[in-house]
Amino acid sequence: MAAISLLATATAGAAVAEQPSFSNNRADEDWSALRDPANRTGAAWEPFKFIPLDAAGKSYLTLGTDLRLRFERYAHNFDSPKPNETYGWSRVMPYADLHLGPNIRVFGQILGAWADRSALTEGPVDETGVELLQGFAEASAPIVTGELSIRGGRQMVAYGSERLIGLRFGPNVPLSFDGARARLEIGGWTADAFAYRPVANELGDFNDRSDRSRKAFGLYATRALPEIGPKSGLDLYWIGYGRDDARFDSGVADERRHTFGTRFFGSLDGWSWNHEAMLQLGSFGREGILAWSVATETRYTFPGVPLRPFAELRANAISGDGEPGGRLGTFNALFPKGKYFGEIGLIGPANLVNLHPVIGVSLGSGWSLSGAAVFYWRQSLEDGVYGNPGNLVRPSAGSRARYVGTQGEVVLGWEATPNVTLETSYALFEPGRFLRETGSGKTVHFVGGEIQLRY
Repeated sequence: MAAISLLATATAGAAVAEQPSFSNNRADEDWSALRDPANRTGAAWEPFKFIPLDAAGKSYLTLGTDLRLRFERYAHNFDSPKPNETYGWSRVMPYADLHLGPNIRVFGQILGAWADRSALTEGPVDETGVELLQGFAEASAPIVTGELSIRGGRQMVAYGSERLIGLRFGPNVPLSFDGARARLEIGGWTADAFAYRPVANELGDFNDRSDRSRKAFGLYATRALPEIGPKSGLDLYWIGYGRDDARFDSGVADERRHTFGTRFFGSLDGWSWNHEAMLQLGSFGREGILAWSVATETRYTFPGVPLRPFAELRANAISGDGEPGGRLGTFNALFPKGKYFGEIGLIGPANLVNLHPVIGVSLGSGWSLSGAAVFYWRQSLEDGVYGNPGNLVRPSAGSRARYVGTQGEVVLGWEATPNVTLETSYALFEPGRFLRETGSGKTVHFVGGEIQLRY
């Protein structure tokens, strides 16, 4: 489970000081521990992570990059104008992180993302050329018994477990935002106030701009709960959202939505959990909005057992729309993580009830193996099925069938070193009665593989 939480920012300072590590959002990394030679391992790439700019090392520069090569193949993809397709992705993301003393920081990251894919299917998550992925300045200052920081510019953003605002790291083009945030860390709390517009990705170099048709703003607070267990905490949040000409099964109109939510997460004695509840209110054209979602993840890792096996159950109930002509009931996941329900990435978090059991083992020497199944039902028979970015994949078309389909996948991963990871996966999706009644009913097959290099 790769949940990313504000808690990491609030509580990871000591851990990072002992053992710096890589993150999907390189702006979250803190390599200042390398100021002390005792924390250095002698790795060839380590000198790039802490380049002192003064005698005391209070000002320093960190350099690094990510390189990923990935291929994917679909057969009988019902959500594509080219159902049978094999394509490749390539992505490079170099960055520089400049610290001018303890309170001023400037971060910049370039994205190069290219795809060898059919023009029929290539979209903004596949290719965007060379772009500014992140470019922000940050100032911080101690206040009372805490710290206040303000960050402005282009930035990648992830809150909680990325069910509403995420990095979109799995696809080839990550998501970034233009805007600002103010963060207060005090008394075990980390609280953000933010206002962002997502970046609209276009083909060509250095032509991505803020999407003026969408915006997000709100408050997000996390309370660390170490008395319950390590890495345990509670999130409370409100996220405002606006989108012009939003399309749902019930029609097209301007959308103004407010999400109120809470998340309880943690680990204790082999157990880990990540449970979240969300309520959405607002307006869709002249109609109101009332939508909701409940998401759970509960895992048990068997202690003292060879291969450290785990078993996990994920369960989601996500509202759909009711009778036409009334208030909109379709949940909007806003800017969720990529490949939300697995590698095959066909179904997104709207108008669904699903069960998602997962099992896995650690094979040693950095190898891991996991398998999962997902069973999908429509929550409302009056609404259709949506994709990961919120696009309408299949309208309801009057079907009274509830079952959407069955998905299975196997993922084999290898962390050769902290800098080199490889992964390969196979997945299939067997359409249920609803999809067979409203379109293609063939079994979808998917194969993916990638290599990622970091320093």
